Parts: sequence; structure tokens; C-alpha cells
Amino acid sequence: MSISKKGIAVVTGASGGIGAIYADRLANRGYELILVARSQVKLDALAKRLANMTGRSVKAIAADLNNKSDLNRIETLLRTDTGITMLVNNAGVGAVAPLLASDADAMEDMIGLNVTALTRLTYALVPALVARGGGGIINISSAVGIGPEILNGVYGGTKAFVLAFSLSLHKELADKNVQIQAVLPGATATNFWDVAGGSIEKLPSAMVMRADDLVDAALAGFDQGEVVTIPSLPDAADWAAYEAARQTLIPNLSLSVSSARYRVAAAA
Repeated sequence: MSISKKGIAVVTGASGGIGAIYADRLANRGYELILVARSQVKLDALAKRLANMTGRSVKAIAADLNNKSDLNRIETLLRTDTGITMLVNNAGVGAVAPLLASDADAMEDMIGLNVTALTRLTYALVPALVARGGGGIINISSAVGIGPEILNGVYGGTKAFVLAFSLSLHKELADKNVQIQAVLPGATATNFWDVAGGSIEKLPSAMVMRADDLVDAALAGFDQGEVVTIPSLPDAADWAAYEAARQTLIPNLSLSVSSARYRVAAAA
């Protein structure tokens, strides 16, 4: 079977929720798919449904991205399959409990999936995309990447990493025809909350977005060339102001002398 002109999109965490919706939308946009998640049964069911609905080639690969051997298999795939043009780094896990109620081993596992696996998969694919003439990377971050005080701080830290990593990649690859997007969802109606140990029912309904609406908005942002997409943000000017303030800070973050306010304090 020949590969479509769109190429192949690899979607991690694809067995349900946001990942499964990305798979659906990308197949309908003309991409062939490689779906990655832990559950072969769920992946096979989704792959069969999407292939029947869209006529696209859909391959399902069961892998635990916190398992080094499984992660290496997906890295090898990304480096060697010349048809791959897009990676959606969606696999991740969250936490809502504060530090004093959290388990350090669980936090380490979260860092492994949200940070280490995402980084290694990106490093596996980007050189290949550059060599092939371009492609796209979509990294699913979170609103807590900007507001880490909202939920568990380690979770917020992992998502802040995804945002920072994406901004750096965008700058580094600006002339390489590789589009980078970080998506920052707020509260979304998926099983995230059950897995993370919380309850979405306790949140005001005005805060919770349908997963379909989230993905559709995120892809619209991708089409518009956004580097950072915050699907629920009413006014894009608010992010522009935030980013402008950040850019104003950058030239003054490393200077040869300390600020006068600290020298005065030291003298006193």
C-alpha cells in the first residue's frame, strides 16, 4: 500500500481520550497512522475502526514508554521509517495530590513518561524529519505548565518542561521546515482525573472542556502556525502579552553585575 501524501502520523497514548481523538482527526485529514499505547486490545479496536471509516493504513503497537526496551523500539521506528512526517507526543500521566501526600516513586515514573520518553522520542525523530525535508511535532503540555501551583508541583514541572522544550525546538528548527506546537489544555473530560487520583465531577462545568473540542481547537492552532496553543484562552492577546514580557526579561537574565536593589541591601 502506498503512503498518503500527508505521510504517517505517530500518536502516543492513543488508546483513548485525547490521543484517540487525535488519531481520528489525523486519519480524516489524510494521514496514515501508527498508534502507540500500552493496551494492544484497545489499540487494535481503534485501529480497526479508523481503518474501516477512513480507508487509511492504521498500525497498532503496544508499548510501555516507561519501559526502556519498549521505548527503544519506538525510537528505532521513528528513526528508520521514512514515511513518518508527524509525531503527537500525547502519552503522559498526571497527579493532583500535594507533595506531602505523594509517593516519590510515582513521581519518578511520571517524570519518566512525561519528560524522558517525550524527549527521547523527539530526539529520535527530529533529525530524520530534517533529513526528509520537514514534518511536525505536537507536544501535549498543560495549563499547569504555566500555573504549576494549580495541581501537584511535579506534574506542573513536567508540563513546564514540555512547554520550554517546545519553545526551544521551535527556535532551533525555525529554518528546517519542522513545525513545533505545544498544546496547553486546561481541565478536559477524559479519564485523566481518575488515573491521577482526582474527580472531574468536583470541578465547575464551566472549567471542563470536551476532549473533541480540545483536539479540534488544537489542530486549528496548528493550522494557523501557533507555537503555543491554549484552547480555552478567550483572548490571544493575553498570551502575546505574557510572551512579550518573557522576551523583555531574557536580555537581563544574565548580566555582569547584580541589580542595584541587591547592592543597596548588601551595603545596609
